[in-house]
Amino acid sequence: MTDTISSSLLERLQRHDAVAWQRMVQLFTPLVYQWARRSGLGEFDSADVVQDVFAGTLRGINRFTRVNPGDTFRGWLHQITRNKIVDFHRQRAGSPIAEGGSTANLRLHSVAQEAQFVSDDDAESTECLVRRGLELIRGEFEPRTWLAFEAVATGERPAAEVATELGMSVGAVYVAKSRVIKRLRAELEGLI
Repeated sequence: MTDTISSSLLERLQRHDAVAWQRMVQLFTPLVYQWARRSGLGEFDSADVVQDVFAGTLRGINRFTRVNPGDTFRGWLHQITRNKIVDFHRQRAGSPIAEGGSTANLRLHSVAQEAQFVSDDDAESTECLVRRGLELIRGEFEPRTWLAFEAVATGERPAAEVATELGMSVGAVYVAKSRVIKRLRAELEGLI
């Protein structure tokens, strides 16, 4: 098992550990990209925003703290993403002219409206992180363990059927599922 459980991952991010940064970027890039796309940005603009988000995250990682019980790294990253999307729209719209009066005010208001999108704690965002987390940890397991997990985790196939197919005991199928879920929880703990 790797040492990338999230409490240590966050600590290593704050120490600017290169391996930790690579893991965080691998884990969160699809989600940040999804947030940018949902805000109405195109494919290439979203990719640019993703880069800006991670550059901002690098600069501000030591300011991330959990003050309230519901504070998460994902929520903090979501706020950075929102800010970078607003910045993108402001840059695209050009600097508003001070004497523009109501016209300039309308432009600024439209920038804020364009950057609104689904909150960071919606089910789709969580699913995106879970899928990505599973992709990242898959290589840590034997193929048979992974097949057993996949087959029973969806709830569509009974453990006894999977056990027979894979030449395992029913108990071993449940252990395989449990090991993968435990590792996934460790990978994502505190991040979602």
